[in-house]
Amino acid sequence: MAPELTLTAVFWLIFLSLIHPAEAYDAGDVLALLLATVLSLMAFCACLGWYARRRNGQL
Repeated sequence: MAPELTLTAVFWLIFLSLIHPAEAYDAGDVLALLLATVLSLMAFCACLGWYARRRNGQL
């Protein structure tokens, strides 16, 4: 494994071990998590598309 990948994996393992698990999720928590995930993915794709168009000189 590359050193960067190993360092990243170790960082995420340490970071995730610091987060305390939730006692219980209800339907509202699940919907909020799904909505946040979908909106974050859409925002990432929009920024990536904007960057690609700007780089190709289409903006």
